[in-house]
Amino acid sequence: MSISAKDVMKLREATGAGMMDCKKALTEAEGDFEKAIEILRKKGQQVSEKRADREANQGLVLIKLSEDKSAAAAIEINCETDFVARNEDFQAKAESFLNAAFESKSDTITDLLKQEVGGLTIEKHLDEMVGKIGEKIEISKVVHISTSGALVDYIHPGNQLGVIVEFEGPVEDETVGKDVAMQVAAMNPLAVKREEVNASTIDKELEIAKEQLINEGKPVEIAEKAAQGKLRRFYEERVLLEQKFVKDNGITVKEYLTQNKTPLVRSFHRIQLGDQSSK
Repeated sequence: MSISAKDVMKLREATGAGMMDCKKALTEAEGDFEKAIEILRKKGQQVSEKRADREANQGLVLIKLSEDKSAAAAIEINCETDFVARNEDFQAKAESFLNAAFESKSDTITDLLKQEVGGLTIEKHLDEMVGKIGEKIEISKVVHISTSGALVDYIHPGNQLGVIVEFEGPVEDETVGKDVAMQVAAMNPLAVKREEVNASTIDKELEIAKEQLINEGKPVEIAEKAAQGKLRRFYEERVLLEQKFVKDNGITVKEYLTQNKTPLVRSFHRIQLGDQSSK
């Protein structure tokens, strides 16, 4: 049967798929508009499967914070190229997924993919985006946090790095909160306090320090004691409250907060594009 250009354009506007893809879908569906949409969705799913082994390490990190600073959501959505990440349609879709994560309080990817945006699940939206754009597209991280304290967020220019910091109480000076969030972004701490550092990480650091000292000719007994000193330096470098404050190396982050009468940090989330170890 003959497929009109008007019908092709109508399907393209409804789905965002390419002109030729729309024409082929309508032809296969024998002009049935709804069936053609389903065909395009299925093709999008097939494209997604074919591209499962492709690297999707570009994309966006987005954060939404409630007005009262008591709740926040963050997502990392990935694609294959920076060109797609900068596309307005891609960014608009990503914002709608972030809003869905915030409203549904989803804290797992599985849960978020089930949420509906505009009558379609986010999983279906991703399939359609793959079919339209031709790149592997996925949501790789979802965070939702609520607190009795206060939350402060920071997005690094370019949306490739985002941070949410949870404070134990209200943050009166927003500049102080942002400074700490930027500290997390720049210095990539492992934990807020040394007690939160994984025991296996501490054992590993002690073993490395001891081996270094022994290789330098130190006796085992002395090396074991000196390793504790190296561990203290490790804490100063990787534990947030013990790190030197980046804007004033003469004080620690904890001292900076105390001086500015700001509650201490309870937790943080740091999401860096493409980093599977991001907290």
